Amino acid sequence: MSHTVSSTKPMMETLIEHKLIAAATLIIRELDSDNKLSRKAKKKLVDLHTKLSSTSKIFEDEDEEEEVSGIEKQIDSIKNKIMIWTYEPDEVKEYLKEVEGLRRLVESLQSLNPCNESKEHRILTKGNDVLRTSIHRIQRLFERTLVHNRYNFVPTRVRSSQDDEVGKRQDVYIMHLIDPEAIPDLKSIASLMFGTNYGRECVDSFISVRKDALDDLLFILEIERSSVEDVLKMERVALSSKIKRWTKAMRIFVRIYLASEKFLCEQIFGQGESVSALYFSESSKASILQFLNFAEALAVGHHESERIFMVLDVHDTLSDLTPDIKSSYPHENGSYLRTKFRDVLSRVGDHARAEFFEFTNSVRSNVSNLAFPKGGIYPLARFVMNYVTALVAYSNSLNTIFADHGETNDQDAASGDDNVNEISSSSPMGLHFRSLMSILESNLEEKSRLYKEDALGPLFLMNNVHYMAKKVKGSKLRTILGADWIRKHNRKFQYYAMSYTRSTWSPILKLVTEKGLNHSDSSVPPSKSSLLKKRLGMFYTAFEEIYKSQTGWLIPDNQLREDLRISISVKVCQDYRHFVNRFRNHISKKLIKYSADDLDNYLLDLFEGSPKSL
Repeated sequence: MSHTVSSTKPMMETLIEHKLIAAATLIIRELDSDNKLSRKAKKKLVDLHTKLSSTSKIFEDEDEEEEVSGIEKQIDSIKNKIMIWTYEPDEVKEYLKEVEGLRRLVESLQSLNPCNESKEHRILTKGNDVLRTSIHRIQRLFERTLVHNRYNFVPTRVRSSQDDEVGKRQDVYIMHLIDPEAIPDLKSIASLMFGTNYGRECVDSFISVRKDALDDLLFILEIERSSVEDVLKMERVALSSKIKRWTKAMRIFVRIYLASEKFLCEQIFGQGESVSALYFSESSKASILQFLNFAEALAVGHHESERIFMVLDVHDTLSDLTPDIKSSYPHENGSYLRTKFRDVLSRVGDHARAEFFEFTNSVRSNVSNLAFPKGGIYPLARFVMNYVTALVAYSNSLNTIFADHGETNDQDAASGDDNVNEISSSSPMGLHFRSLMSILESNLEEKSRLYKEDALGPLFLMNNVHYMAKKVKGSKLRTILGADWIRKHNRKFQYYAMSYTRSTWSPILKLVTEKGLNHSDSSVPPSKSSLLKKRLGMFYTAFEEIYKSQTGWLIPDNQLREDLRISISVKVCQDYRHFVNRFRNHISKKLIKYSADDLDNYLLDLFEGSPKSL
């Protein structure tokens, strides 16, 4: 009997469902037709709608409860898988897939907006806890992947900055800092962490790991943290060595490592301004500041003219790398580093400028109470010319530094050069170099007045001005000071040579002229023979005195020395030979102490710096 009832029940349920379906079909067909419904029919349909709505909510609640229960089971399943994961590299993709699935489940629960006491809220809380734990493990995975897949940086293996194919400079290189095979996993992890609102944690991990990598690079490049006090205490040799390392390391860091670091950020976080650019600037900020702190410390030190070359090395490096810094940090989040870089460059330039003027003032104030022995090239002249010759290598930096301050130093420049047009058209560096040359010449002129011998002052100036002109002509200074400057100083040292010749040889040559003697064809009176004897004696005495003193004078330049000897020989030997030949019948051979050839040979001993005597 019970078996009959149980078998009849499903049949009754099926019959009822058929009737309901048939009735619903009829209602729908009638509603789709154009037949007008009576008020009573409309009321019944409204009651039916109300009833159906209530029944539908019951069905939906049942379906939703089943869905929530299914989500909880999935969460538990994912939790079990996540908890036993051991960071094996070949399981990373599967792990990320599971966590991504968990994230979607949590989002689906959140979309239900469950109330606090509901089952849905309890499951949502569980899902969030599991997701949080999973993300923390992913964060550690992110750090481990960054560390374990890092490539070691070896500066000696960086290829030359010359592209063999096109022959152009390629100053910026992109190198892989992380194994390329690890990039997809890192990118997926970053995407997942940002998608679950854990982007800040992801960034913090990236910055922390990459800062350590950058610190390791600085250690490899031998860049140590130095305070202002440390830099100020350094001896010149030690400071020079450190600056050489700094300039090389700075270029490697910016043009190779920094560019590669930016590329790594873009690979992982994308190329958007608000993401990768920000994280790149945060990760590299400390290292850049460490480089700049050293340059800044150098710029606050005391001014020493000899240190200008070290300071300009730093300025050159910073100036060359300015475009790289601008391109590396083009956005607003990099404005602090761009501004800091520009400010340090300006301060280093100011320091170099101050050291140049310190040098200029030292030349101006260089005094001496003693004449420089032998009339050779004064050490200050050598030092100044070597100094400015070396500075030509820093033309770009010096022109920029002087131009930035708009200084012309017109008074000093005009005092030593009357070519106003040439001065006004020269570069800022050329203008200051001209001024320095004028100051040096004025200083040398003062020192030439210390000589007791009238002829040694002009010889001293001839030596030094010739040295200056030759130094300029034989170096890149010729493009800075110009051909007119060289021509003017060539004329100037020739003028000093003529002054020396007039001062030394004009008085002695008057003794071998016919002036004061009787030029008639009649025989010479006995008094004239005595006069000739006296003149020759005076000539020989004067020549011997000149020989004795001026063999001890010095003309260091071989060509200049030879040219002056020839000039003297032409005048002295020619006049002496003519005088002796003119009066050979009236001068006893016993009175002829030296022949013209003897004098010529003796003149070859002049200006060697070793006194001799006849």
